[in-house]
Amino acid sequence: MFRKALIRPYRPEDEGVLFGLARLERGADEHTLGVLAHETVFVAEIEGSHAGYAALVAEGPAVRVDQLFVSAEHEEEDVGRQLLEYVEGFAISQGAVTLRVVIEPGNPAAVAFYRSRGFVPAAEGVLELVLPRA
Repeated sequence: MFRKALIRPYRPEDEGVLFGLARLERGADEHTLGVLAHETVFVAEIEGSHAGYAALVAEGPAVRVDQLFVSAEHEEEDVGRQLLEYVEGFAISQGAVTLRVVIEPGNPAAVAFYRSRGFVPAAEGVLELVLPRA
């Protein structure tokens, strides 16, 4: 069931909740703390509850999605798609030519999700979306 998420920039007080979300979902580590501290992060909320987040890194003419997590509680509410659409708009606004994502081996659900959004293989384990010009 679709529920509209409020997507906003990361705030320092989000750190503990998002680290916990990542830990519960995928096994957060020191990298996750670094992501939250040093990357561009957007948070999705549904009715005041943290539903997920996306972390981005600019890489020349591309923006790479470093992490995209959705709370298990909100998986069926289209939060991942909403976050990705927001990220696409942000990348376009920054003048990026492509949006990239590295997919961990053995994650066919992630491959299917990104492929359904128009991403195509760019390298081993890397999917890419060519962005329209702003």
